[in-house]
Amino acid sequence: MQAPTLRDVYEARKTIAPYLVRTPLHYSAGLSQLLDAEVYLKHEEYHPLGAFKARGGINLLAHLSQEERERGVITASTGNHGQSIAHACRVFGARALIALPEKDPNPLKVAAMEALGAELVFYGENFDQAKAHCERLAAEEGYRYVHPTDEPLLIAGVGTQTLEVIEDLPEVDVMYLPLGGGSGAAGACVVAKAINPAIQVRAVQAAAAPAGYLSWQQGQLVQAPMNTFAEGIATQSGYELPQQIIRHLLDDFLLVSDDEIRCAVGLLVEKAHTMAEGAGAAATAGAVQQRETLAGKKVAITVSGGNTTAPQLLDALKVYQESQQ
Repeated sequence: MQAPTLRDVYEARKTIAPYLVRTPLHYSAGLSQLLDAEVYLKHEEYHPLGAFKARGGINLLAHLSQEERERGVITASTGNHGQSIAHACRVFGARALIALPEKDPNPLKVAAMEALGAELVFYGENFDQAKAHCERLAAEEGYRYVHPTDEPLLIAGVGTQTLEVIEDLPEVDVMYLPLGGGSGAAGACVVAKAINPAIQVRAVQAAAAPAGYLSWQQGQLVQAPMNTFAEGIATQSGYELPQQIIRHLLDDFLLVSDDEIRCAVGLLVEKAHTMAEGAGAAATAGAVQQRETLAGKKVAITVSGGNTTAPQLLDALKVYQESQQ
């Protein structure tokens, strides 16, 4: 697999422009005061699908042949990636099959994928079991398998969000992004380090699902237990292409607890009038954890998605309120 380049990201932007609008980068006075920094939120939850993944799906489906689209496209997801592929398949007239874990799927994301016309296949207790089943189905039935992260076109597509951040805030010092499979952080590294190597790119992962962090730390793909509530970053292993990219380009990688993520959900509601799902708030949790390193800096935090359920949101707000007492 060949890692995408900055040129690939610029090409991806041209590809997705007719289908997705540019998302805003908004200054947050509340978070700026809290972190003693100049803080901006990249609002990827503003996409119609409620998550940054929409960018990658459009870029990939646009490059598939008509024959591949007619055969059908299959992938595995906990929700946002699946929505992205389902949406792109609908746009380009392809059959979409999405494999999801049977255990505790996010009902909002399931309903969204069904509404987009995807055929859902529930299998296993977690994402990686669903992914293995998905790969078997692709081999047996001849579907075009889309790996959730090891696709250069996906990474180039989601990398367009970082291109927008740097265009809107050329003097940005630090970027925080969540990491599950790693496509978003990998895309950010490709773009930021090509444009201005001085920009710090920092990835944030749930401590209860640290496979990506451990893979980066050890320089090889690692599997680890996965027990986080934040399904958008709940992966059990590191993945080759994102790790290949971030291994040499990522400046820092930190782990946050599930309660830190829940507090960040509440913080975004109270300080920035923003609703984020667990994965979407992880980057904010990372910035709060590293607040002492941010004084006086210009900081861009990606809110990667807003597809939370009411029970998840209520639980997060309860934890946040308790932390403020």
